Amino acid sequence: MLARDSGDIAIDTYFHVVTTNAKAGQFSNWQQMANDQATTLNKAYNSHGISFNLKGSELTKNDAWASAKSDSQDIKDMKKALRKGGYASLNIYFHSDLGGGILGTCTMPSAIGGGSASDYNTDGCSVNAGTMPGGSQLGFNQGMTAVHETGHWMGLLHTFEGNSCDGDGDLIDDTRAEAESTDGCPTSPAKNSCPGLSGVDPIHNYMDYSIDSCYEDFTPMQQQRMHNLWGQFRQGK
Repeated sequence: MLARDSGDIAIDTYFHVVTTNAKAGQFSNWQQMANDQATTLNKAYNSHGISFNLKGSELTKNDAWASAKSDSQDIKDMKKALRKGGYASLNIYFHSDLGGGILGTCTMPSAIGGGSASDYNTDGCSVNAGTMPGGSQLGFNQGMTAVHETGHWMGLLHTFEGNSCDGDGDLIDDTRAEAESTDGCPTSPAKNSCPGLSGVDPIHNYMDYSIDSCYEDFTPMQQQRMHNLWGQFRQGK
């Protein structure tokens, strides 16, 4: 198990750019955006022994799917129709008008893999397409939302999980406790939502809510958790 959980991980990846008919023209360069997004994912994860092989990308025009809210029937219908690969394959759906006013959402790994595709066809991430490299979402258009959401797909929680300075938090010992998510990139003065603890908030961690230019890396124990949960839930599925 140690060898399994410490080896390099190569993930077959599929991107689905889903637009309304009205906004399709804004994504005429969708293939380049998809390629740049894959490059951004690999830049963030390669040093942690994780790589993403973009096996396919596609553009779909569907008003209902492009503007669907998380966990809605439209989202479920879209994933059932478009999802590719097994439970070990990452599918990211980039919506031109993702509902609910959010940047993205993603499923976590669980024991549902390995059976029929109908057991896991809702697996994957929905991301605001404006956050792709070169997109229209100012402050969040360098592709880091997909990096963050993929962290969830690999099993990571937010660094501010539980919004508390004590307790289990994100279950990672080397991410400093954070009582509230980060807005922007507050470095001067440094953000410190838990003044009773040493150090400052981990605003540069991919699993906070900072702007794209603020993100820098994962911690060693976040890396280990991703490898452990990959081996436990997704590898070979």
